[in-house]
Amino acid sequence: MARIATVATAAAMAFAVLGVPAASAGDGSVVRTDKGAVRGTVTQQARTFGNIPFAAAPVGENRWRDPQPVTPWQGVRDATGVSPRCAQAAGLGETESTVEDCLYLNVTTPAGTARTPRPVLVWIHGGGFINGSAAGYDARWLATKNDAVVVTVNYRLGVFGFFGYPGLPGSGAFGIADQQAALRWVRRNARAFGGDPRNVTLAGESAGGLSVCAQLASPAAAGLFARAVIQSGPCGLSVPDPAVQGGLETFWRPRADVEKDGAALSPGCSDLACLRELSPDRLLAAHTAFARPAFGTAVLPISPHVAQNTGRTHRVPTLVGTTHDEMTLYAGLIYPAPILDGEYVTKAGSVFGEDLGAQVVARYPLNGNGDVRDELAAAMTDRSWACPAHETRQQLGRRMPVTGYDFAQPDMPMIFDGLPEFPGGYRAYHASELPLLFEFPGLPLTAEQRELSDYVVTAWGRFARTGDPGWRGVQSLKAGGVGPADFVKDHKCGFWGSL
Repeated sequence: MARIATVATAAAMAFAVLGVPAASAGDGSVVRTDKGAVRGTVTQQARTFGNIPFAAAPVGENRWRDPQPVTPWQGVRDATGVSPRCAQAAGLGETESTVEDCLYLNVTTPAGTARTPRPVLVWIHGGGFINGSAAGYDARWLATKNDAVVVTVNYRLGVFGFFGYPGLPGSGAFGIADQQAALRWVRRNARAFGGDPRNVTLAGESAGGLSVCAQLASPAAAGLFARAVIQSGPCGLSVPDPAVQGGLETFWRPRADVEKDGAALSPGCSDLACLRELSPDRLLAAHTAFARPAFGTAVLPISPHVAQNTGRTHRVPTLVGTTHDEMTLYAGLIYPAPILDGEYVTKAGSVFGEDLGAQVVARYPLNGNGDVRDELAAAMTDRSWACPAHETRQQLGRRMPVTGYDFAQPDMPMIFDGLPEFPGGYRAYHASELPLLFEFPGLPLTAEQRELSDYVVTAWGRFARTGDPGWRGVQSLKAGGVGPADFVKDHKCGFWGSL
């Protein structure tokens, strides 16, 4: 026994001297990263490692600064927990957090040694760039069913991640820089966890999908991933234009606008040094004012929408999809009470502008249930989400392999609490595909939904391994009805594209 221990110790020292990341002997619970060893949790099915730092704490002088290197540690770091939640205000399904030291990631792998390097999937969480966390995504299905390594990452949110100030380097895009720092960590450390750093898929949903658009458009992300998955975050996602009734603008903001908002923030402060001394809870009062990443920065020189339409993106196989009824979730929050049929023309005019509103009423006729919120949600889904996703597929598809999906399962369990009743139910609402990819505790799936989950998990894994999800064009993902989708007709993209 002493002889074996001595040999193992000598081998570990050799790896350390040579700078070669290597898992320890035994059950694989200890892995040596480039900054130090971590100990995770091993079961018969999976290994999980949490709370691994990929950048220095963004506090003090590092607040509103691009991510800085981690200081190496001695000994073995406990990685049996999960990453903390970055500072955020209470929001849909999220409680408040004031933790700024949050640049950590989690790694999930199958149990056992990989015969060949496994594909790596890096997941960027959603939450409107103001909420969410990597810890909310249990990635064991994706890892074990696909023999893959899955990494879920945190990034700074809201006023901490997308704040801008005149003369401040990186204004408005610190959260995007955080994601790149995590990708660089993956490139350095994937092999230590059995992954292939040359086969990394970057995936995300909602704000995570938009983040994938940003990384596709960022020159600094070159070589950091080989494939991309954009879920409910089309690069041309449209949001209301405050200057035009019923008008829209693309999601991304010019750096100058964000810096102007930052200069006006100043709660009792006249300079950046003062703002850096404020407590997180005071800054959270302005959290939602900084919910859109800025372009015109070193990490994001141009708008990802412009990059998509002009070919200035990384050319990697990309999967782009949406849920069939994205806006039911938001329509239920914006309009918690029924809107009677007689109010349809007026309400459509207030949402879309008088002229366009009249066309919407004609194109999305009343369905007879006495409540027009579902008609409005269908029109808003098509205008702001579905047809921009179609545009993303068209534009990216000019230069790279692109496939798509329309997630249309109508009876998915609701992952958000406290929503009002909605006519016809929320159906395939925004984020409703997530319970098929990740296990949500206490959210059981029916046998039909479980079968669809197996199909979706396998398709995502096949795409991560090969760049091909198993279909061409746009696939409708619906239990008992998986097959080609007539997406453009179904979502009236001819109508919206003609405006």
